Amino acid sequence: MNLLWFLLIGIAAGWLAGQIMKGGGFGLVGDMIVGVIGALLGGFLFGLLGIWTTGLLGSLIMATIGAIVLIVLLRYIRR
Repeated sequence: MNLLWFLLIGIAAGWLAGQIMKGGGFGLVGDMIVGVIGALLGGFLFGLLGIWTTGLLGSLIMATIGAIVLIVLLRYIRR
């Protein structure tokens, strides 16, 4: 059940990050993949900074920030 919540939060975070980072999105499936990978990245980055989130909203914020960082990195690599 935790895996299902992780995937759903990742998908929502990918969509949200795609809306925040305008221009040259990755499409629906790409945003979903970016969101799931961004959720992992966000958890890693927040752990390095010593920041802990709780609940659904905290997880969504963490995953969205991770997805935004991932999109910025992908745009930098594309250039």
